[in-house]
Amino acid sequence: MTDSFAVRGACLHTPAPDRVEAWPDALIEVHAGTIAAVHPDAPAGVSAAYEASGQLVHLAPRQMLLPGLVDLHIHAPQFPNLGTALDLPLEQWLQDYTFPLEARFADAAYAAGVYEDLVGTLLANGTTTAVYFATIHLPATQKLAETCLRRGQRAFVGRVAMDHPDSCPAFYRDESADAAVAQTRALIDHVRALPGNAGLVRPIITPRFIPACTDELLHALGALAAEAGCHVQTHCSESDWEHGHVLSRCGCSDTEALHRFGLLTANGVLAHGNFLGDADLARIRSAGAGVAHCPLSNAYFADAAFPLRAALEKGVRVGLGTDIAGGAHPSLLDSARMAVTASRMLETGVDPAVAAAARGRPGSRIGTSEAFWLATAGGAEVLDQQTGLFRPGYAFDALLLDPANPDSNLRLDPAEPAARRLERIVHTAGRPDIAAVWVGGRKVHGRVGNASERGG
Repeated sequence: MTDSFAVRGACLHTPAPDRVEAWPDALIEVHAGTIAAVHPDAPAGVSAAYEASGQLVHLAPRQMLLPGLVDLHIHAPQFPNLGTALDLPLEQWLQDYTFPLEARFADAAYAAGVYEDLVGTLLANGTTTAVYFATIHLPATQKLAETCLRRGQRAFVGRVAMDHPDSCPAFYRDESADAAVAQTRALIDHVRALPGNAGLVRPIITPRFIPACTDELLHALGALAAEAGCHVQTHCSESDWEHGHVLSRCGCSDTEALHRFGLLTANGVLAHGNFLGDADLARIRSAGAGVAHCPLSNAYFADAAFPLRAALEKGVRVGLGTDIAGGAHPSLLDSARMAVTASRMLETGVDPAVAAAARGRPGSRIGTSEAFWLATAGGAEVLDQQTGLFRPGYAFDALLLDPANPDSNLRLDPAEPAARRLERIVHTAGRPDIAAVWVGGRKVHGRVGNASERGG
């Protein structure tokens, strides 16, 4: 088996938020998991050479290749609660549902089963890059990293740090700031030493959010981030309760507090951000951090809609997150369509008792090309990963759509403009349409029945 192959057929990506680029018969050459060349019009000679050596993936007429999806915010241990427990305010939901479930991950065998199911489900839904919150348990978090590596998913895995006795129950919290930092350091060392890893799976420093952490822990994790050169993820200005807690305790916004703690870093991932002001957005942009926009879970727990268009216009990096299980669907395409919907509701308003002219926030809507860009290239930019596009030098992370599946809701007409086909994909595609998934050139899900078996 060679580590070189090529894919020929219809391809589509979004190199910019407002730009859809589609090729009806392209040839993408892949060497050692990286895109070596992209030919918008497949050269007959090059294609024939790959076919002669058995290294050509030739797509069927109705199939289409898309970049893999980048999910910036997933609570891995909450997967068993998916689709349930969405009936309470955030602070009560954590205490009644989330913390008791996450405490079960002290059992590493239980954790291994959940994580195997989760990673397989996300790959089947086209998520090639995942950013994970795990739990406070080091062995279970190590299992998550090992599962991602074995299954071939590009991932950032974080052991959650949370030690504040006023916000975290006695049965589920770190015993001290020192213990939390030591366990976080141990995870960093473990992930980086995994045999065969080579950067596919990376550690990420993960204070749950400011209400769950003492100042001592937050300062220490900021110092560790600088020392270890790790990405950082946390929640930021998520709900009225969380945003208000930080203002009261720290005398400033989440963004300013994270900056003071050394946790507002380049390529850091700030989940939600619904209450970010102009000064916060400017600071995030200056730091080079980004926002994980989670439109579905925001509808349940944020009490507000994230001003996505405003953040993009201010140059802030933004991608999408499912926020499993506050978000009730594992598909990032579902989050993409919800991002479009939420932006429309923010623009037009939702209260019919208010006059239309005063009901909403003008200029807030996004379209499907922007939503798909957020789910691919935008998320990759937040993480500083060369994926999410079909471009030489980028990792070959891709999914194959096959609307010929009899269970599909997707109807694609090759004669339609690319933007219209992408609109159909964002609004109607789902797991049954995803025939195969590759990460770094390795096929990690599905079958296509020819040379696509190669590279894995």
